[in-house]
Amino acid sequence: MVDPQGLFRLTGSVALVTGASGALGAHFARVLHGAGARVVLAARRTEALEALAGELGAGAVAAPLDVARPESIAACFDAAERAFGVAPDVLVNNAGIAVSKPALQQTAEDWDGVVEVNLRGCFLVATEAGRRLVAAKRGGAIVNIASIGGLRILQGVAGYTASKAGLVQLTKQLAVEWARYGIRVNALCPGYVETPINREFFASEAGQAVVKRVPQRRLGAPDDLTGPLLLLASKAGAHMTGAALVVDGGHSVNAL
Repeated sequence: MVDPQGLFRLTGSVALVTGASGALGAHFARVLHGAGARVVLAARRTEALEALAGELGAGAVAAPLDVARPESIAACFDAAERAFGVAPDVLVNNAGIAVSKPALQQTAEDWDGVVEVNLRGCFLVATEAGRRLVAAKRGGAIVNIASIGGLRILQGVAGYTASKAGLVQLTKQLAVEWARYGIRVNALCPGYVETPINREFFASEAGQAVVKRVPQRRLGAPDDLTGPLLLLASKAGAHMTGAALVVDGGHSVNAL
């Protein structure tokens, strides 16, 4: 007999969430912890991580992480193994930034900063996870948080869209290379999701104009990503790898 709810359970797994100090990263951590995983909360802002770990309680630990520094990534995975005895078998590659300026106004430093975190950082964290899982002869699931900006153009964020497109392609590359090890690699591509950082903009006239271009006529909420995240992270998605799962209210297919 099929147990639909059981398919999405993560009991016995250790999940590492990068960018866990932000609104979406914290939501992802809560979802995975609620599904039964032990969770490593990773980011640079350790105060926010400690507060979230206290909220979640048993089975959650905070670990400082700068995805631009390989030595910081290795130390974070070491901390995860010390805390839970095994390397994380679920990775949510969520750390990301954007610089919002027309391309002609962006500097080399703007570009490098975005690509360093959004693409290079995701590559470094994913390969650290992959090496440890292969060495331990364990499978796992990597969920790269991309964006519809990796599939279509968004105004004024050239480095962001280029880095997210690269992340989608990296997802496919790693999926093919690591399938033999039982490691699945997928990308979750959200549309516009309301968070405390962008709430004021979306309440403005310009923001409302953006919302009107979404066929569902609303922004996404973090809860809209709960099911898709669990699908990619759990055995419910056991035959999915190399996919770019779009969750955007129809925005990316709207030609208007």
